[in-house]
Amino acid sequence: MSKEERFVKQITAKSEDFSRWYLEIIRRTEMADYAPMKGIMVIRPYGYTIWEHIQRLMDRRIKETGHVNAYFPLFIPESFLKKEMEHLEGFAPEVAWVTHGGQEELEERLAVRPTSEAIIGSMYAKWIQSYRDLPVLINQWANIVRWEKVTRPFLRTTEFLWQEGHTAHETSAEAQEETLKILYLYKDFVESELAIPVIEGRKSARERFAGATETYAIEALMSDGKALQMGTSHNLGQHFSKVFDIRFEDREQNQQYVWQTSWGVSTRLIGALVMTHGDDSGLRLPPQVAPVQIVVVPISLGNWKENVLPAAAAIEKELREAGFRVRLDAREEFTPGWKFSEWEMRGVPLRVEVGPKDIKENRAVLVRRDIKKKDFVALAALTTRVKETLQEIQASLFDQALQFRRENTRDVADYPEFKETIESKRGFIRAWWCGDEACEDKIKEETMATIRVIPLKEEAGPSPRECVCCRKKGRELAYFARAY
Repeated sequence: MSKEERFVKQITAKSEDFSRWYLEIIRRTEMADYAPMKGIMVIRPYGYTIWEHIQRLMDRRIKETGHVNAYFPLFIPESFLKKEMEHLEGFAPEVAWVTHGGQEELEERLAVRPTSEAIIGSMYAKWIQSYRDLPVLINQWANIVRWEKVTRPFLRTTEFLWQEGHTAHETSAEAQEETLKILYLYKDFVESELAIPVIEGRKSARERFAGATETYAIEALMSDGKALQMGTSHNLGQHFSKVFDIRFEDREQNQQYVWQTSWGVSTRLIGALVMTHGDDSGLRLPPQVAPVQIVVVPISLGNWKENVLPAAAAIEKELREAGFRVRLDAREEFTPGWKFSEWEMRGVPLRVEVGPKDIKENRAVLVRRDIKKKDFVALAALTTRVKETLQEIQASLFDQALQFRRENTRDVADYPEFKETIESKRGFIRAWWCGDEACEDKIKEETMATIRVIPLKEEAGPSPRECVCCRKKGRELAYFARAY
Protein backbone atom coordinates (compact mmCIF):
# COMPACT_ATOMS: atom_id res chain seq x y z
CA MET A 1 0.00 0.00 0.00
CA SER A 2 1.45 3.36 -0.99
CA LYS A 3 1.65 6.30 1.38
CA GLU A 4 -1.03 8.12 -0.63
CA GLU A 5 -3.43 5.16 -0.33
CA ARG A 6 -3.19 4.98 3.45
CA PHE A 7 -5.81 6.71 5.59
CA VAL A 8 -3.22 7.65 8.21
CA LYS A 9 -0.45 9.40 6.31
CA GLN A 10 1.47 10.85 9.23
CA ILE A 11 2.96 7.51 10.38
CA THR A 12 6.31 6.39 8.99
CA ALA A 13 5.98 3.16 7.01
CA LYS A 14 7.24 0.02 8.75
CA SER A 15 9.47 -0.79 5.80
CA GLU A 16 11.11 2.64 5.94
CA ASP A 17 12.08 2.69 9.63
CA PHE A 18 10.58 0.07 11.93
CA SER A 19 11.85 1.65 15.15
CA ARG A 20 10.52 5.08 14.24
CA TRP A 21 7.21 3.54 13.13
CA TYR A 22 6.87 1.83 16.51
CA LEU A 23 7.57 4.97 18.53
CA GLU A 24 5.24 7.10 16.40
CA ILE A 25 2.38 4.67 16.89
CA ILE A 26 2.92 4.56 20.65
CA ARG A 27 2.75 8.35 20.91
CA ARG A 28 0.16 9.18 18.23
CA THR A 29 -2.33 6.66 19.59
CA GLU A 30 -1.75 8.09 23.07
CA MET A 31 -0.73 4.74 24.54
CA ALA A 32 2.28 6.18 26.37
CA ASP A 33 4.55 9.20 26.56
CA TYR A 34 8.02 9.98 27.85
CA ALA A 35 8.31 11.08 31.48
CA PRO A 36 10.72 13.91 32.42
CA MET A 37 13.10 11.28 33.86
CA LYS A 38 15.27 9.45 31.36
CA GLY A 39 14.14 5.94 30.47
CA ILE A 40 10.76 6.17 32.20
CA MET A 41 7.38 6.22 30.48
CA VAL A 42 3.92 7.38 31.44
CA ILE A 43 1.25 4.88 30.43
CA ARG A 44 -1.66 6.94 29.16
CA PRO A 45 -5.30 5.83 29.50
CA TYR A 46 -5.50 4.16 26.08
CA GLY A 47 -2.43 2.04 26.79
CA TYR A 48 -3.36 1.40 30.40
CA THR A 49 -6.81 0.17 29.40
CA ILE A 50 -5.10 -2.51 27.29
CA TRP A 51 -3.05 -3.46 30.37
CA GLU A 52 -6.23 -3.59 32.48
CA HIS A 53 -7.77 -6.07 30.03
CA ILE A 54 -4.57 -8.15 30.02
CA GLN A 55 -4.50 -8.04 33.81
CA ARG A 56 -8.16 -9.02 34.14
CA LEU A 57 -7.91 -11.93 31.72
CA MET A 58 -4.60 -13.17 33.10
CA ASP A 59 -5.64 -12.78 36.74
CA ARG A 60 -8.68 -14.94 36.12
CA ARG A 61 -6.56 -17.71 34.64
CA ILE A 62 -4.03 -17.55 37.47
CA LYS A 63 -6.76 -17.79 40.12
CA GLU A 64 -8.45 -20.67 38.30
CA THR A 65 -5.26 -22.70 38.88
CA GLY A 66 -5.50 -22.19 42.65
CA HIS A 67 -3.21 -19.18 43.09
CA VAL A 68 -4.07 -16.16 45.23
CA ASN A 69 -2.87 -12.56 45.10
CA ALA A 70 -0.80 -10.76 47.74
CA TYR A 71 1.48 -7.73 47.84
CA PHE A 72 5.09 -7.51 49.04
CA PRO A 73 7.24 -4.44 49.77
CA LEU A 74 8.78 -2.30 47.06
CA PHE A 75 11.98 -1.88 49.12
CA ILE A 76 14.36 -4.76 49.81
CA PRO A 77 17.18 -4.56 52.40
CA GLU A 78 20.63 -4.88 50.87
CA SER A 79 21.46 -7.65 53.34
CA PHE A 80 18.66 -9.76 51.84
CA LEU A 81 20.17 -9.50 48.38
CA LYS A 82 23.66 -10.14 49.73
CA LYS A 83 22.48 -13.42 51.19
CA GLU A 84 22.14 -14.63 47.64
CA MET A 85 25.18 -13.21 45.86
CA GLU A 86 24.45 -14.94 42.56
CA HIS A 87 21.07 -13.24 42.51
CA LEU A 88 22.57 -9.85 43.40
CA GLU A 89 25.27 -10.17 40.74
CA GLY A 90 22.62 -11.08 38.20
CA PHE A 91 20.83 -7.79 38.79
CA ALA A 92 23.58 -5.58 40.24
CA PRO A 93 24.01 -3.30 37.20
CA GLU A 94 20.26 -2.63 37.10
CA VAL A 95 19.44 -2.15 40.79
CA ALA A 96 18.32 1.28 42.02
CA TRP A 97 19.22 2.04 45.64
CA VAL A 98 17.57 4.20 48.31
CA THR A 99 20.22 5.68 50.61
CA HIS A 100 18.33 8.41 52.48
CA GLY A 101 14.99 8.73 54.22
CA GLY A 102 14.22 12.43 54.27
CA GLN A 103 17.46 14.09 55.39
CA GLU A 104 18.81 11.09 57.26
CA GLU A 105 21.13 8.50 55.75
CA LEU A 106 19.75 4.99 56.12
CA GLU A 107 21.68 2.50 58.22
CA GLU A 108 21.21 -0.03 55.42
CA ARG A 109 20.63 0.66 51.75
CA LEU A 110 17.29 -0.43 50.33
CA ALA A 111 17.05 -1.84 46.82
CA VAL A 112 14.05 -0.75 44.77
CA ARG A 113 12.48 -4.05 43.74
CA PRO A 114 14.21 -5.50 40.62
CA THR A 115 12.33 -8.75 41.36
CA SER A 116 11.00 -10.21 44.58
CA GLU A 117 12.64 -13.57 45.29
CA ALA A 118 14.64 -12.18 48.22
CA ILE A 119 11.85 -10.41 50.09
CA ILE A 120 9.32 -13.16 49.43
CA GLY A 121 11.81 -15.83 50.47
CA SER A 122 12.30 -14.11 53.83
CA MET A 123 8.54 -14.10 54.42
CA TYR A 124 8.06 -17.71 53.35
CA ALA A 125 10.67 -18.69 55.94
CA LYS A 126 8.30 -17.27 58.59
CA TRP A 127 5.10 -18.70 57.18
CA ILE A 128 6.10 -22.26 56.24
CA GLN A 129 6.63 -24.72 59.10
CA SER A 130 5.07 -28.00 57.99
CA TYR A 131 4.18 -29.95 54.87
CA ARG A 132 0.61 -29.01 55.78
CA ASP A 133 1.47 -25.39 54.87
CA LEU A 134 2.36 -26.43 51.32
CA PRO A 135 1.96 -25.66 48.54
CA VAL A 136 2.10 -21.87 48.79
CA LEU A 137 0.72 -20.43 45.55
CA ILE A 138 1.01 -16.64 45.59
CA ASN A 139 0.99 -14.07 42.80
CA GLN A 140 1.42 -10.31 42.97
CA TRP A 141 0.72 -7.49 40.54
CA ALA A 142 3.44 -4.89 41.02
CA ASN A 143 5.85 -2.39 39.55
CA ILE A 144 9.52 -3.20 38.98
CA VAL A 145 12.55 -0.94 38.65
CA ARG A 146 15.65 -1.92 36.65
CA TRP A 147 18.09 0.77 35.62
CA GLU A 148 18.29 -0.12 31.94
CA LYS A 149 20.90 1.55 29.72
CA VAL A 150 18.82 1.40 26.54
CA THR A 151 15.08 1.88 26.82
CA ARG A 152 12.06 1.75 24.55
CA PRO A 153 8.41 2.24 25.62
CA PHE A 154 6.79 -0.98 26.82
CA LEU A 155 9.68 -3.16 25.65
CA ARG A 156 12.36 -2.07 28.11
CA THR A 157 11.91 0.80 30.55
CA THR A 158 13.40 1.69 33.91
CA GLU A 159 10.03 1.11 35.58
CA PHE A 160 7.44 -1.32 34.30
CA LEU A 161 4.38 -3.24 35.47
CA TRP A 162 4.11 -7.00 35.73
CA GLN A 163 2.74 -9.95 37.63
CA GLU A 164 5.13 -12.28 39.40
CA GLY A 165 4.15 -15.63 40.84
CA HIS A 166 6.17 -17.21 43.65
CA THR A 167 5.34 -20.71 44.81
CA ALA A 168 6.72 -23.19 47.33
CA HIS A 169 6.28 -26.97 47.11
CA GLU A 170 6.87 -30.15 49.01
CA THR A 171 8.74 -32.00 46.24
CA SER A 172 10.93 -31.34 43.24
CA ALA A 173 8.35 -33.00 40.97
CA GLU A 174 5.61 -30.65 42.17
CA ALA A 175 7.78 -27.59 41.50
CA GLN A 176 8.57 -28.81 37.99
CA GLU A 177 4.90 -29.50 37.32
CA GLU A 178 4.06 -25.95 38.47
CA THR A 179 6.79 -24.44 36.28
CA LEU A 180 5.49 -26.10 33.13
CA LYS A 181 1.84 -25.53 34.04
CA ILE A 182 2.44 -21.77 34.10
CA LEU A 183 4.51 -21.89 30.91
CA TYR A 184 1.56 -23.42 29.05
CA LEU A 185 -0.88 -21.06 30.79
CA TYR A 186 1.15 -18.18 29.34
CA LYS A 187 1.24 -19.78 25.92
CA ASP A 188 -2.53 -20.27 25.85
CA PHE A 189 -3.15 -16.74 27.13
CA VAL A 190 -0.91 -15.01 24.60
CA GLU A 191 -2.23 -17.03 21.69
CA SER A 192 -5.92 -16.91 22.69
CA GLU A 193 -6.21 -13.35 24.02
CA LEU A 194 -3.43 -11.46 22.23
CA ALA A 195 -3.55 -13.47 18.98
CA ILE A 196 0.24 -13.87 18.99
CA PRO A 197 1.68 -17.33 18.22
CA VAL A 198 4.59 -18.34 20.45
CA ILE A 199 7.20 -21.06 20.71
CA GLU A 200 7.65 -22.51 24.17
CA GLY A 201 10.91 -24.00 25.36
CA ARG A 202 13.81 -24.09 27.77
CA LYS A 203 16.50 -21.43 27.98
CA SER A 204 20.18 -22.32 27.70
CA ALA A 205 22.24 -22.19 30.91
CA ARG A 206 23.70 -18.85 29.85
CA GLU A 207 20.24 -17.34 29.37
CA ARG A 208 18.87 -18.82 32.61
CA PHE A 209 17.45 -16.57 35.34
CA ALA A 210 19.99 -15.88 38.11
CA GLY A 211 19.53 -18.53 40.79
CA ALA A 212 17.20 -20.78 38.77
CA THR A 213 17.68 -24.48 38.12
CA GLU A 214 15.86 -24.14 34.80
CA THR A 215 14.22 -21.26 32.97
CA TYR A 216 11.43 -21.75 30.45
CA ALA A 217 10.04 -19.09 28.15
CA ILE A 218 7.60 -18.31 25.37
CA GLU A 219 9.07 -16.46 22.39
CA ALA A 220 7.27 -14.65 19.58
CA LEU A 221 8.48 -13.30 16.27
CA MET A 222 7.81 -9.60 15.70
CA SER A 223 7.00 -8.31 12.22
CA ASP A 224 10.53 -6.93 11.73
CA GLY A 225 11.99 -10.43 12.12
CA LYS A 226 13.27 -10.01 15.68
CA ALA A 227 12.23 -12.24 18.55
CA LEU A 228 10.63 -11.04 21.76
CA GLN A 229 10.55 -12.95 25.04
CA MET A 230 6.91 -12.79 26.11
CA GLY A 231 7.01 -14.51 29.48
CA THR A 232 9.20 -16.72 31.66
CA SER A 233 8.68 -19.51 34.18
CA HIS A 234 11.56 -20.51 36.45
CA ASN A 235 12.16 -23.67 38.44
CA LEU A 236 14.21 -22.30 41.34
CA GLY A 237 14.89 -25.70 42.90
CA GLN A 238 16.07 -25.26 46.51
CA HIS A 239 18.48 -22.42 45.78
CA PHE A 240 16.54 -19.64 47.49
CA SER A 241 15.07 -21.89 50.18
CA LYS A 242 18.57 -22.75 51.38
CA VAL A 243 19.65 -19.11 51.27
CA PHE A 244 16.62 -17.93 53.24
CA ASP A 245 16.23 -21.09 55.33
CA ILE A 246 12.72 -21.95 54.13
CA ARG A 247 12.28 -25.33 55.75
CA PHE A 248 9.35 -27.54 56.68
CA GLU A 249 8.74 -30.68 58.68
CA ASP A 250 7.94 -33.44 56.21
CA ARG A 251 5.56 -36.36 56.62
CA GLU A 252 8.27 -38.38 58.41
CA GLN A 253 8.97 -35.43 60.75
CA ASN A 254 12.28 -34.59 59.08
CA GLN A 255 13.36 -31.05 58.22
CA GLN A 256 13.41 -30.38 54.46
CA TYR A 257 13.93 -27.33 52.25
CA VAL A 258 11.01 -26.32 50.05
CA TRP A 259 11.15 -26.39 46.26
CA GLN A 260 10.28 -23.08 44.62
CA THR A 261 9.20 -21.49 41.34
CA SER A 262 8.76 -17.95 40.06
CA TRP A 263 7.19 -16.68 36.86
CA GLY A 264 5.99 -13.47 35.23
CA VAL A 265 4.77 -11.43 32.27
CA SER A 266 4.89 -7.65 31.97
CA THR A 267 3.70 -4.59 30.07
CA ARG A 268 6.11 -5.79 27.37
CA LEU A 269 3.05 -7.64 26.07
CA ILE A 270 1.62 -4.31 24.92
CA GLY A 271 4.73 -3.63 22.84
CA ALA A 272 4.33 -7.10 21.35
CA LEU A 273 0.78 -6.27 20.26
CA VAL A 274 2.03 -3.22 18.39
CA MET A 275 4.96 -4.96 16.69
CA THR A 276 3.09 -8.15 15.79
CA HIS A 277 -0.18 -6.78 14.45
CA GLY A 278 0.42 -3.11 13.56
CA ASP A 279 0.57 -1.95 9.96
CA ASP A 280 1.34 1.25 8.06
CA SER A 281 -1.99 2.75 9.13
CA GLY A 282 -1.43 2.18 12.84
CA LEU A 283 -2.54 -0.37 15.41
CA ARG A 284 -4.54 -3.49 14.76
CA LEU A 285 -5.76 -4.65 18.15
CA PRO A 286 -7.27 -8.04 18.95
CA PRO A 287 -10.87 -7.57 20.11
CA GLN A 288 -10.18 -9.40 23.38
CA VAL A 289 -7.96 -6.59 24.71
CA ALA A 290 -8.93 -3.58 22.58
CA PRO A 291 -10.01 -0.57 24.70
CA VAL A 292 -12.74 0.09 22.12
CA GLN A 293 -13.98 -2.94 20.20
CA ILE A 294 -16.44 -1.07 17.98
CA VAL A 295 -16.74 2.55 16.90
CA VAL A 296 -20.02 3.80 15.45
CA VAL A 297 -19.57 6.62 12.95
CA PRO A 298 -22.66 8.46 11.66
CA ILE A 299 -22.18 9.87 8.16
CA SER A 300 -22.75 13.61 8.47
CA LEU A 301 -24.63 14.40 5.26
CA GLY A 302 -27.59 16.70 4.96
CA ASN A 303 -29.85 16.85 7.98
CA TRP A 304 -27.84 14.07 9.69
CA LYS A 305 -28.47 15.16 13.29
CA GLU A 306 -32.21 14.56 12.89
CA ASN A 307 -32.23 11.32 10.90
CA VAL A 308 -28.79 9.66 11.11
CA LEU A 309 -27.52 10.49 14.60
CA PRO A 310 -30.52 8.98 16.47
CA ALA A 311 -30.10 5.73 14.51
CA ALA A 312 -26.37 5.66 15.26
CA ALA A 313 -27.09 6.28 18.96
CA ALA A 314 -29.59 3.43 18.95
CA ILE A 315 -26.96 1.11 17.42
CA GLU A 316 -24.42 2.19 20.05
CA LYS A 317 -26.93 1.51 22.85
CA GLU A 318 -27.86 -1.90 21.46
CA LEU A 319 -24.23 -3.00 21.16
CA ARG A 320 -23.30 -1.66 24.59
CA GLU A 321 -26.19 -3.51 26.21
CA ALA A 322 -25.00 -6.65 24.43
CA GLY A 323 -21.72 -6.37 26.33
CA PHE A 324 -19.41 -4.84 23.73
CA ARG A 325 -16.97 -2.00 24.37
CA VAL A 326 -18.39 0.53 21.91
CA ARG A 327 -17.92 4.25 21.21
CA LEU A 328 -20.21 6.60 19.27
CA ASP A 329 -18.18 9.28 17.48
CA ALA A 330 -20.67 12.10 17.00
CA ARG A 331 -18.10 14.91 16.97
CA GLU A 332 -19.21 17.70 14.65
CA GLU A 333 -15.79 19.27 14.09
CA PHE A 334 -14.39 16.27 12.20
CA THR A 335 -15.41 14.71 8.91
CA PRO A 336 -16.30 11.02 8.64
CA GLY A 337 -13.08 10.44 6.68
CA TRP A 338 -10.98 11.97 9.46
CA LYS A 339 -12.77 9.79 12.01
CA PHE A 340 -12.12 6.70 9.92
CA SER A 341 -8.40 7.56 9.91
CA GLU A 342 -8.31 8.27 13.64
CA TRP A 343 -9.98 5.05 14.75
CA GLU A 344 -8.08 3.03 12.19
CA MET A 345 -4.83 4.36 13.63
CA ARG A 346 -6.01 3.46 17.14
CA GLY A 347 -6.61 -0.11 16.02
CA VAL A 348 -10.32 -0.38 16.80
CA PRO A 349 -11.21 -3.83 15.42
CA LEU A 350 -14.59 -2.97 13.91
CA ARG A 351 -16.18 0.20 12.55
CA VAL A 352 -19.94 0.57 12.09
CA GLU A 353 -20.95 3.23 9.56
CA VAL A 354 -24.47 4.45 9.16
CA GLY A 355 -25.67 7.13 6.70
CA PRO A 356 -28.91 8.39 5.14
CA LYS A 357 -29.01 5.61 2.54
CA ASP A 358 -28.40 2.98 5.21
CA ILE A 359 -31.29 4.36 7.27
CA LYS A 360 -33.64 3.96 4.31
CA GLU A 361 -32.53 0.36 3.77
CA ASN A 362 -32.47 -0.59 7.49
CA ARG A 363 -28.83 -1.58 7.40
CA ALA A 364 -25.37 -0.61 8.62
CA VAL A 365 -21.91 -0.99 7.14
CA LEU A 366 -19.31 -3.06 9.05
CA VAL A 367 -15.65 -2.36 8.26
CA ARG A 368 -13.01 -4.74 9.61
CA ARG A 369 -9.72 -3.17 10.67
CA ASP A 370 -7.67 -6.31 10.09
CA ILE A 371 -8.39 -6.76 6.37
CA LYS A 372 -10.24 -3.51 5.53
CA LYS A 373 -13.29 -5.49 4.36
CA LYS A 374 -16.78 -3.94 4.20
CA ASP A 375 -20.06 -5.78 4.83
CA PHE A 376 -23.64 -4.53 4.62
CA VAL A 377 -25.68 -5.94 7.50
CA ALA A 378 -29.40 -5.65 8.24
CA LEU A 379 -30.01 -3.80 11.51
CA ALA A 380 -32.11 -6.70 12.79
CA ALA A 381 -29.06 -9.00 12.55
CA LEU A 382 -26.45 -6.46 13.61
CA THR A 383 -25.60 -7.67 17.12
CA THR A 384 -25.24 -11.28 16.02
CA ARG A 385 -23.09 -10.33 13.04
CA VAL A 386 -20.90 -8.04 15.14
CA LYS A 387 -20.19 -10.85 17.60
CA GLU A 388 -19.29 -13.22 14.76
CA THR A 389 -17.11 -10.60 13.06
CA LEU A 390 -15.11 -9.84 16.21
CA GLN A 391 -14.43 -13.56 16.62
CA GLU A 392 -13.32 -13.72 12.99
CA ILE A 393 -10.97 -10.75 13.51
CA GLN A 394 -9.41 -12.34 16.59
CA ALA A 395 -8.76 -15.56 14.65
CA SER A 396 -7.59 -13.72 11.55
CA LEU A 397 -4.93 -11.74 13.41
CA PHE A 398 -3.55 -14.94 14.92
CA ASP A 399 -3.54 -16.71 11.56
CA GLN A 400 -1.73 -13.82 9.87
CA ALA A 401 0.93 -13.75 12.59
CA LEU A 402 1.32 -17.52 12.47
CA GLN A 403 1.74 -17.45 8.71
CA PHE A 404 4.41 -14.76 9.06
CA ARG A 405 6.29 -16.86 11.60
CA ARG A 406 6.13 -19.95 9.40
CA GLU A 407 7.45 -18.00 6.42
CA ASN A 408 10.27 -16.61 8.54
CA THR A 409 11.43 -19.75 10.35
CA ARG A 410 14.29 -21.41 8.50
CA ASP A 411 16.49 -24.45 8.98
CA VAL A 412 20.21 -24.03 8.37
CA ALA A 413 22.86 -26.74 8.35
CA ASP A 414 26.15 -24.81 8.50
CA TYR A 415 27.60 -21.61 9.89
CA PRO A 416 28.04 -19.67 6.61
CA GLU A 417 24.36 -20.27 5.83
CA PHE A 418 23.46 -19.24 9.38
CA LYS A 419 25.31 -15.91 9.09
CA GLU A 420 23.90 -15.15 5.66
CA THR A 421 20.34 -15.98 6.78
CA ILE A 422 20.41 -13.95 9.99
CA GLU A 423 21.82 -10.95 8.13
CA SER A 424 19.61 -10.94 5.07
CA LYS A 425 16.38 -12.57 6.23
CA ARG A 426 16.32 -12.56 10.04
CA GLY A 427 13.44 -14.43 11.67
CA PHE A 428 13.85 -17.67 13.61
CA ILE A 429 16.64 -20.02 12.63
CA ARG A 430 16.46 -23.67 13.67
CA ALA A 431 19.84 -25.30 13.99
CA TRP A 432 21.61 -27.99 15.99
CA TRP A 433 23.80 -26.96 18.91
CA CYS A 434 26.46 -29.03 20.65
CA GLY A 435 25.63 -27.57 24.07
CA ASP A 436 28.99 -25.83 24.44
CA GLU A 437 28.77 -22.23 25.69
CA ALA A 438 31.80 -21.36 23.56
CA CYS A 439 29.75 -21.94 20.42
CA GLU A 440 26.81 -20.02 21.89
CA ASP A 441 29.12 -17.09 22.69
CA LYS A 442 30.74 -17.13 19.26
CA ILE A 443 27.39 -17.04 17.49
CA LYS A 444 26.21 -14.15 19.66
CA GLU A 445 29.42 -12.17 19.20
CA GLU A 446 29.60 -12.62 15.44
CA THR A 447 25.91 -12.45 14.50
CA MET A 448 24.09 -10.85 17.49
CA ALA A 449 21.79 -13.89 17.47
CA THR A 450 21.07 -15.81 20.66
CA ILE A 451 19.41 -19.07 21.56
CA ARG A 452 15.83 -18.05 22.22
CA VAL A 453 14.52 -21.45 23.31
CA ILE A 454 15.29 -25.13 23.10
CA PRO A 455 11.89 -26.68 22.25
CA LEU A 456 10.40 -29.04 24.81
CA LYS A 457 8.88 -31.35 22.24
CA GLU A 458 11.12 -33.23 19.86
CA GLU A 459 11.32 -31.65 16.41
CA ALA A 460 12.98 -32.87 13.25
CA GLY A 461 15.86 -30.51 12.54
CA PRO A 462 18.14 -30.01 9.56
CA SER A 463 20.45 -32.77 8.43
CA PRO A 464 23.15 -33.76 9.23
CA ARG A 465 22.77 -33.52 12.99
CA GLU A 466 25.86 -31.39 13.59
CA CYS A 467 26.42 -28.24 15.64
CA VAL A 468 25.89 -25.29 13.33
CA CYS A 469 29.00 -23.63 14.74
CA CYS A 470 31.69 -26.25 15.46
CA ARG A 471 30.42 -29.23 13.41
CA LYS A 472 30.57 -31.56 16.41
CA LYS A 473 27.60 -33.77 17.16
CA GLY A 474 24.47 -31.69 17.71
CA ARG A 475 23.03 -32.31 21.16
CA GLU A 476 19.98 -30.05 21.02
CA LEU A 477 17.86 -28.35 18.38
CA ALA A 478 17.61 -24.65 19.19
CA TYR A 479 15.73 -21.62 17.92
CA PHE A 480 18.12 -18.73 17.29
CA ALA A 481 17.22 -15.11 16.53
CA ARG A 482 18.19 -11.53 17.06
CA ALA A 483 15.98 -10.25 19.83
CA TYR A 484 14.73 -7.24 21.72
